[in-house]
Amino acid sequence: MVVEDAGRAWSGRRTAVGWRPGVLADGLLNPSAELHRGVLTSDAADQLAALVARAANAPVGLIHFAQGGRLRLHGGWGLSGAWNEVADTPIDESLAGLVLDSDDPILINDLAADERVVRLGAAHRGAYIGHSVRDPHGAVLGVCCACDTEPRQWTAGEIAAVAEAAQVCTLLITEQLARHEIDQQRRFLDAVLDSLHDGVTACDADGEVVFVNERMRQMWEDAGLPGGDLPLDGFTDADGRALSQNDLGLFRALRGDHLRDDEVILHGPDRRTRHYLIDAHPITGPDGHTVGAVQAVQDVTRRRRVERFRTCELAVTMALADAPSIEEAGPRVLEAVVDTLGWAHAELWLVDEAAAVVRSAAQWSAPGWDAEIDVPVDLPYGTGLAGRVWQVGKPLWIRDVGQPQSLIAEETAHTSRLHAALAVPVREGFETLGVLTVFADTVEDPEDELLALMSGIAAHIGQFVERRLVDDLQRQLNRSKNEYLALIGHELRTPLTSISAYTELLREADEKTLVAEGPRLLEVIDRNTNQLRHIITELMELSALDAGHADVQLAPMDLAEVVRDSVSKARTAIDGAPLVIDDELPEQLVLPGDRKRLRQVVDNLLGNAVKYSPDGGRIGVTLRSNGRAAELAISDTGLGVTADEREKLFTGLYRTSRARDKAIPGTGLGMTLSRAVVSRHHGSIELVDHEGAGTTVLVRLPMDAR
Repeated sequence: MVVEDAGRAWSGRRTAVGWRPGVLADGLLNPSAELHRGVLTSDAADQLAALVARAANAPVGLIHFAQGGRLRLHGGWGLSGAWNEVADTPIDESLAGLVLDSDDPILINDLAADERVVRLGAAHRGAYIGHSVRDPHGAVLGVCCACDTEPRQWTAGEIAAVAEAAQVCTLLITEQLARHEIDQQRRFLDAVLDSLHDGVTACDADGEVVFVNERMRQMWEDAGLPGGDLPLDGFTDADGRALSQNDLGLFRALRGDHLRDDEVILHGPDRRTRHYLIDAHPITGPDGHTVGAVQAVQDVTRRRRVERFRTCELAVTMALADAPSIEEAGPRVLEAVVDTLGWAHAELWLVDEAAAVVRSAAQWSAPGWDAEIDVPVDLPYGTGLAGRVWQVGKPLWIRDVGQPQSLIAEETAHTSRLHAALAVPVREGFETLGVLTVFADTVEDPEDELLALMSGIAAHIGQFVERRLVDDLQRQLNRSKNEYLALIGHELRTPLTSISAYTELLREADEKTLVAEGPRLLEVIDRNTNQLRHIITELMELSALDAGHADVQLAPMDLAEVVRDSVSKARTAIDGAPLVIDDELPEQLVLPGDRKRLRQVVDNLLGNAVKYSPDGGRIGVTLRSNGRAAELAISDTGLGVTADEREKLFTGLYRTSRARDKAIPGTGLGMTLSRAVVSRHHGSIELVDHEGAGTTVLVRLPMDAR
């Protein structure tokens, strides 16, 4: 069929005419671009083919474009067969190939009689007129032709009409190719922009957003703006100054500014802070006027967070390095954590094993929060966030401590606006020494990086506490060495001198003197001998307890009974003295302990209270249970102990200045030995605040086995 013949394609060997498949002279189309009917076919091409047929008075009009050795049908009219039968054919097999072989139009009045058509190897009939379609530079784009089913003579007007139609085809095909190339370029550009790590936004001259890449949309979604609307408020600069819409990068670029690494901070609807670096530039049109602006946004929140983490670690290290004790270091450490990490409140708790509580050692709040937070003095084991962390021995993150569904009721947050909380144990080795807690004023989900940082800070604190304990122990050892020398020089030598002198008197006394003075002299020798024996016994026991050689046999015992017996003995000893002992004891208080050792502690504390109340007064003894601990308090109205001497009483052989001034006898070993015994019971002993003159000693012992 003639229509099928007209649609046959040809090969690319006819490049001598200057044809470059699919290439526009102005370079809009990539030479390697693959074109197809769906790209370039249009209703306009079909209408143009109809005009060609009518102008040539022919039943069929066809418009082809050439690519890759084949002819692709661009538009057709009068086709009697299926479109796809002539839509894509080899150039070698088509009549249009004859057109591309020649510099002139091809006019064939009788296809069956034309030798060139016969060489194509197929039977043809009818008439054919074809004209090449070239771009303004002469490069071949395709063929415009008219076909008739019967032989005929083509007129000059018909030939001219096909030639003019070929010129119109040039415009049509080049426009379609240009559109295809622009579409391809835009697709490539969109793919590149969507693959960028930076968010890209463009706007027109009126500030209307005309382009947003996928990364920018993701940033908006991460910032709590899933709708994709450009956020115009909530921004500040790096110094915290609020920014209006006109201060933002895209709108500054519209005014002609060129921005590079301009930092802005977004305080989003979720109250989370995000940091961005912005590059923004105006887009200039051909006439030099600004037609829009584009900005590239880089989310540096993680980078800034890492920088803050490093700053926090450095500040904590410096605070610990300069402080002599955890009491002084605690507030500095918490201040560094709150200020550098942007938390609202932080607390440091230290474990008191004996009382089974964690005690508040330090706290710090961001400005504006102090009046709203009421921190308890201590939290029992397993109670509150700090007590729970001590119990489980691992970090806990509470998304919102104020919610009823929170498994941990944190007292700190009850009367404040605090929400998210993180608590990490302060450890040294496998021992929990305390708990570090931080609170935020927002509801937040766990973050591994923050948890790792806080665990590292807690480890620094644990090492500091342990190091200070070692330093204190070293100082105590040095002090003990000096005090032992002083003991040998005084406490031991004094009774030895007395024993030696009275022994010499006995040796030199005559019979009459021996009978008269002997008993008194022997009594002095015996008293000094007992004093030496008592000192040596205490030293041996203290050494054995410190070295772990002395056994403490823990068994259920009634501490109330032990204290009651000791009080009764003390009352008997002071009978007739201007001294009163008041007691407040329960009927029974059972705990695991060594009855003999604890009786020694109670006797020693009561003995001290009596000894250091030489002018009379009142001694109070109370015993009660407090949570998981028993508390024994013995107070007096005697000489008292200055605040700076309280801890020294437990360092061995130390005697207060007031005791020395009053010449009250004693070795200074009793309190040290008492602490050693209590420590072996996993308890604590300390001098606590006392109203008025005198002293109060508080002993805490756990009521369950450790």
